[in-house]
Amino acid sequence: MTIEEKIKEMGIDLPTPPQPVGSYIPVVQTGNLCFVSGQLPIKDGRLTAVGSVPNTCSIEDAREGAKLCVINILAQLKAHLGSLDRIKRFVRLNGFVQSDIGFIKQPDVLNGASDFIVEILGDKGRHTRTAIGASELPINATVELDAIVEVE
Repeated sequence: MTIEEKIKEMGIDLPTPPQPVGSYIPVVQTGNLCFVSGQLPIKDGRLTAVGSVPNTCSIEDAREGAKLCVINILAQLKAHLGSLDRIKRFVRLNGFVQSDIGFIKQPDVLNGASDFIVEILGDKGRHTRTAIGASELPINATVELDAIVEVE
């Protein structure tokens, strides 16, 4: 089963990736590494996880937002590579969580993304990760993720 078939079997349709809203490009490939710019939890043009955790956005909603960020990362990779089957390994995931003062469970939020990547890719999805708390993120998003992916 291809990666895209597995995603479809999970009931997920990869969206058309959003266009950059600044002076950057979504994916840069150098050699066999793809660097994917930060992705937000946007679905159908709408931000789905808004505000800081846990007072405005629950940890569970933030986890779902992190999963959606991965879906958008995969959409960017598909647009760049033509096929997700070229993914050899997820190398690194960097995650930012808009956090209320005293909130220290950023890793719990990002597990929503990491667990999803492993569910799709198995051992090829096991990656290094950074979980960072931030006071604000672009357009008041709860989470923002970027990735480094090895490709064939």
